[in-house]
Amino acid sequence: MHGVLVNADNVLRRRRTTQADSRTILSLIGLVVTFGTLYGAAMGSFGGLRGDGALQIIYSGFKVPFLLLATFALSLPSFYVVNSLMGLRRDFAEAIRALVATQAGLSVILAALAPFTLFWYASVDKYSDAVLFNAMMFAISSVSAQWILRDYYQPLIRRNPSHRWMLRTWLVVYAFVGIQMGWILRPFIGDPSSPVQFFREDSWGNAYMVVGKMLWRALPW
Repeated sequence: MHGVLVNADNVLRRRRTTQADSRTILSLIGLVVTFGTLYGAAMGSFGGLRGDGALQIIYSGFKVPFLLLATFALSLPSFYVVNSLMGLRRDFAEAIRALVATQAGLSVILAALAPFTLFWYASVDKYSDAVLFNAMMFAISSVSAQWILRDYYQPLIRRNPSHRWMLRTWLVVYAFVGIQMGWILRPFIGDPSSPVQFFREDSWGNAYMVVGKMLWRALPW
C-alpha cells in the first residue's frame, strides 16, 4: 500500500523519475484501478446497504476504472494515427506515459473527493441531487487533471510545438468517447426506487441524440 501511495504522490507532483516503459505504464494503470474503484464504491453507495445496495457498490466500483480505461483505449488508435500523420510518432511512447499518468492523477483526485460524496449522500435523499453532485466531482477532477497533463506534456511541446495541437486533439476525442461510454455504462449511482442492475435496458442508445432531443424539447417553439 505504501508503494501505491508513493506512486500516487509522484503523479500528483509530476515527477519524471521513471522512463516510459511497460513497468511504468502498468503501475500507472494500477493507480487507475485502485483509486477509481475507491471512488466508484463511494459513488454507488447512495442507496446504502439495504436490499441489493451492496451489489450496486460492487458494480460501481468496477465501472469507474473501466470507464476511464475503456475511454482511453478507444481514443488511443485515432490519436496514434493523427500523431503519425503529424510526424510525431517518435514521441508517442512519452505521450502515452503522459496520458496514462493523467488518468492515474484523475483517479487519485476522484478518490480524494470520495468523502465529500459520502457526506453529500448523508445530507440529501433525492437521486437527482446525487447525480448532479457526482457530475460536479467528475468535472472538478477532470479540470484538475489538466494541470497534470499539461505539465507532463511540456517537454514534448518544447521539443515540437505541434504537440500542443495534439494535446487539444486528445481532449476533444477523449471527451467525445467518454460521454458516450459513460452513457452506456449507466447506472453508476443506482436509483433506490429501481432494481439494481449492471446495465440499464436502454444503455446502448446514443448519448448525443438523447441530449439533442432534450435540448430540442426545451426550446421555446
